[in-house]
Amino acid sequence: MNILKTAASQLGTKEIRGDEDNPQIVKYAQETGITFIDNDDIAWCSTFVNWCAKKSNLPITKKANARSWLNIGTHVLHPEPGDIVIFWRDSIDSWKGHVSIFMGFNYNCSRVFCLGGNQSDTVSITDYDIKKVLGYRRLEEIKKMRIPEPVLKKGNKGQEVMKLQLVLNHLHFNCGDVDGDFGQKTENALKILQANNLLTVNGIHEQKSKDCIESLLQA
Repeated sequence: MNILKTAASQLGTKEIRGDEDNPQIVKYAQETGITFIDNDDIAWCSTFVNWCAKKSNLPITKKANARSWLNIGTHVLHPEPGDIVIFWRDSIDSWKGHVSIFMGFNYNCSRVFCLGGNQSDTVSITDYDIKKVLGYRRLEEIKKMRIPEPVLKKGNKGQEVMKLQLVLNHLHFNCGDVDGDFGQKTENALKILQANNLLTVNGIHEQKSKDCIESLLQA
């Protein structure tokens, strides 16, 4: 299902004031592996986007902090409806943020309209100041994710490197932006994957790492 359709199906879901919790909001967290959240008082914008993405067969962060979405998918400069938009809160340098699903801009592109959770304590369509945007991310369906062909190593560039970066980020081995440039972050992320799966830790994408990635994607 399209992520916007998934999110729209939840419009109007809102927090319950007092000691009672809305079980639907708690479910957003529980069904995406963010198990420490058991009430609707904790900020839940990221858990909502996680839930919508999972229902739409898209990569998720499994994290409750909004800025975790800066490490998922591909960075885009010209967002389309259904892309993920991340905003800063309080200060651009703080850890705080808000994440939502992009819908469009107003007439002069000064405001961003998005559909998200925990927007005035509810699932709603809200507009935000474009000056607070940290980034836009495009998610790729998991079933369409392609495993890069070996051999790839530091210094390589191109589409196969982009495939590797997409897969690493999806598997939560953060390599930063998907830019097609096999740099230090990509090498470090690959080394962590290799170490976690008892492979030779050399930071080079070879046949064994390809087989490992294929197995992890099917798990």
